[in-house]
Order: sequence, then structure tokens, then C-alpha cells
Amino acid sequence: MALPALSLLETRVLGVLIEKQHTVPDTYPLSLNSLVSGCNQKSSRDPVLNASEAEVQVAIDQLKGLSLVMEGSGSRVTRYEHNANRVLQLPPQSVALLAVLMLRGPQTPGELRINCERLYKFSDISSVEVFLNELRERAAAPLVVELPRRPGSRENRWAHLLSGVPAAESATAAVAEPAGSDVSVSEIAVLKANVARLEDEVAQLKTALAKVCAELGISGMH
Repeated sequence: MALPALSLLETRVLGVLIEKQHTVPDTYPLSLNSLVSGCNQKSSRDPVLNASEAEVQVAIDQLKGLSLVMEGSGSRVTRYEHNANRVLQLPPQSVALLAVLMLRGPQTPGELRINCERLYKFSDISSVEVFLNELRERAAAPLVVELPRRPGSRENRWAHLLSGVPAAESATAAVAEPAGSDVSVSEIAVLKANVARLEDEVAQLKTALAKVCAELGISGMH
């Protein structure tokens, strides 16, 4: 089954369900409220989100359509559980790695071994690398990619491909094209964030101006 690219929130919902299955088995499957809390959790998340209940419900419905999420039975409150291992046909080790990558972003094998500990205890870094390579060389479609090594880093980072090729990977390629360019990926990310913030502020100012014009009974500026 070829999956379409998932959104950030869809991967977050799926990652939370996989994580909580292991960390809070007594309350799994999860209610919508628990899922929202898990998606917006401040710790062990990158990036930190602030998703609404309605947004999480939409993500759940999308994942249900792909059979990656199912509704649990035997409870008056609707509860949800993941079906990633069956749909993707993966062993628990690979599912754990994907979950941590979905929740925390790109990581090195060493970081993955530590962060996967509550989901699956890998004996050493080499065993993590074995399963990462299997995910990369998967016949149906690769599910992870090895990213270029950061300056001064001893290990390469890995990222999941459930949302397509990571934006950082594309940005790295774009930055590498101009000869002698000193602009880093992090600087590009900061610039993009600043542009988004300024666009938001302009939109808020336009709204405020329209409100003032309406109160004064004059035509708004165009």
C-alpha cells in the first residue's frame, strides 16, 4: 500500500498513539482529549505544537481512512489506537524508531537509542543502525533517509519519510548550490519564521484598521 504524504499533525497523532501504547498502557487506546494533550506535550516533542481538538479530530479521520488508526471498542468514550505495524508491515523495533522520529524530528542513531528506550530497548547503536538501514532499503518504499552530517558532528542524523523528504534536506541542497555561500539552514529557518511573523502582524494590522474604519464610517484603505 502506497501511503500519501502525511501532515505534521497526522504524524504527531500516529507517533503519540505508538508512544502511549508503551508508556501508559492502562489508558490505551486513547481518548480524543488524551490525544490532544499528547500532541501538544511540551517535553519530548520537536516541534512543539498547539493543535486544537478539531484539528486533531481531522487528523484522526485522515489516518482512519488510511487504516493507520482505528477506533477502540468497549468504552462509552471513543478511543483510538494505531495500526501502523500491520499497515506498514514492520517489526516493533522499526515502529518504535519511526514513532520517535515523528515525535522528535531528525536524530542520530545514538539519540534514537536513548529516546526509544521506553518503546523498545536496543542493545547498542549498531542494532539501531541495522533497523534504520532496513527502513531505508524497504522494497515497498523507503521510510527513513540519512541526512548530511552537520559540521562538527560525529554521527549522521536520520529522518522519517512519512511526510515526504524533510524540508531541511531540501534547504541544504538549495544552500549548497551557490559557490562560497555562508548561509546556513538554521539562518534560513530563522528568516522564514521572521517573514511568517511579519505577515501575521500585517494581517492583524489590516483587521484592526478595517475595524476602525468601520466604526468611523469611512472606506477602508486599499
